[in-house]
Amino acid sequence: MNYKMIKERLLELAEDGYREFSASLTPGKDNILGVRLPALRKLAKEIAKGDFRQYLKEAKDDTFEEVMLQGMVIGACKADIEEVLHLTANFIPKIDNWAVCDSFCSSLKITKKHLSRVWDFLIPYLSSDQEFEIRFGLVMLLNYYVLPEYAQAAFEYLDRIHHDGYYVKMGLAWAISIYFIKMPEVTMNYLQKNQLDEFTYHKALQKILDSYRVDDQTKMLIRAIKRHK
Repeated sequence: MNYKMIKERLLELAEDGYREFSASLTPGKDNILGVRLPALRKLAKEIAKGDFRQYLKEAKDDTFEEVMLQGMVIGACKADIEEVLHLTANFIPKIDNWAVCDSFCSSLKITKKHLSRVWDFLIPYLSSDQEFEIRFGLVMLLNYYVLPEYAQAAFEYLDRIHHDGYYVKMGLAWAISIYFIKMPEVTMNYLQKNQLDEFTYHKALQKILDSYRVDDQTKMLIRAIKRHK
């Protein structure tokens, strides 16, 4: 399946109503076709079974879906971890919105088999000064590294992130809430002594309070550690 055929498939799958909905979720993106995520994932799997390397060389970044599809193909392809990380490094500069970032991270399930190698790969992104590079690192953490053996190191990196980007702050808050939901005791220790700014700290607490996976008694404890001006 060549690039032209894939572009035609995307146009066939596009829905006007879904385009409006998708645009409302990704402010500033005016190149959205309106293809639903399940359809994109299905197409990505088809491409990944063929000559995905040639596709990734030919692929254009003309539309939101074309970029998202490339990320999904990388996640779906059958390649060794070093090749996947090479493709990932080439793809990350194309990420300029939360939707592409988060869908890409969730597709990189090969991470589960190579936790140590991918952890080393992520560290420079967690230390970046670019909003969506940091967001990539954060969403990878909350997808694959909410584990006892990585928690303390993760908290150290979270505490070093001081970036004004909205999607960094929200990614930080989201990551902390997931750590708390799955590992409440160690995360509570972190929350009681951290370097988070006020906005991020309180967003993290709010996300915990909003979770149906946190019981009422624990939510009382979370309310008690809110910072008061």
